[in-house]
Amino acid sequence: MKRIVLLLAVTFFTFTLVHAQKPEVITNNKAGWHKIGKASVDFKTDKDKFIIIGKDRYKALQVKVKDAPVHMESMQVAYEGGGTEDVALKTQFKPGGESRTIELKNGSAEIKNVTFVYHTVNNASNEKAEIELWGLK
Repeated sequence: MKRIVLLLAVTFFTFTLVHAQKPEVITNNKAGWHKIGKASVDFKTDKDKFIIIGKDRYKALQVKVKDAPVHMESMQVAYEGGGTEDVALKTQFKPGGESRTIELKNGSAEIKNVTFVYHTVNNASNEKAEIELWGLK
């Protein structure tokens, strides 16, 4: 009985780790656009956080959409040492679409994380969307 409980606990812990948003590590300091990370978007309103290790500095951000349409509600950028910047997107993006270039007001500060509120729009193929977050150094 103890083995079964232990096995179930280990399986649950492993499953939880596999589905958690993984931290994104950026090690490239060259100027230009860099892919920060990607996430799969559910059909219900979802909130995902891109945790950035390395606390990189970006002048601007951009979101790219793949596979299915996405309705973006908002984006929040949290800076190392405190302070946040809210970006109201309230836009529906088609597959292959991208957001405008989002100039950051505090471009000299290190980014700690970026949080999105969004959902995949119902579509005929019932396919979930994937988004990519890009940053401009």
